[in-house]
Amino acid sequence: MKSKLAALSAASLILMLTGCGQVQEAAQGAASDAASKVAGAAADEVRKQVCAVVEDGLVSVQDKELLGGLVAAAETAGVPSDITTPLRQIAASGDQVPAESVKALKDACTA
Repeated sequence: MKSKLAALSAASLILMLTGCGQVQEAAQGAASDAASKVAGAAADEVRKQVCAVVEDGLVSVQDKELLGGLVAAAETAGVPSDITTPLRQIAASGDQVPAESVKALKDACTA
């Protein structure tokens, strides 16, 4: 009788542990999905801000400063390199903003 009770208790424990593992996996999956959605939303928001500045194809001194401030945010958020590369070039430029970088950025925004 004791051995049957011990076997049933062991089987119950194994089932509980298996269930806990599945719950943990499901929770980790949900957390990963949520983090991915947040990262995607952040990248979309930074991309919108960058693209709004270069929409007219002109980059003023104020625009250049704004774009320079968005470089780190864009890279951290995972914005694609077709946007971050010309963005970085514009931010690093001196008094003359490179027209080819502005065009590349504008083209990437409309793609």
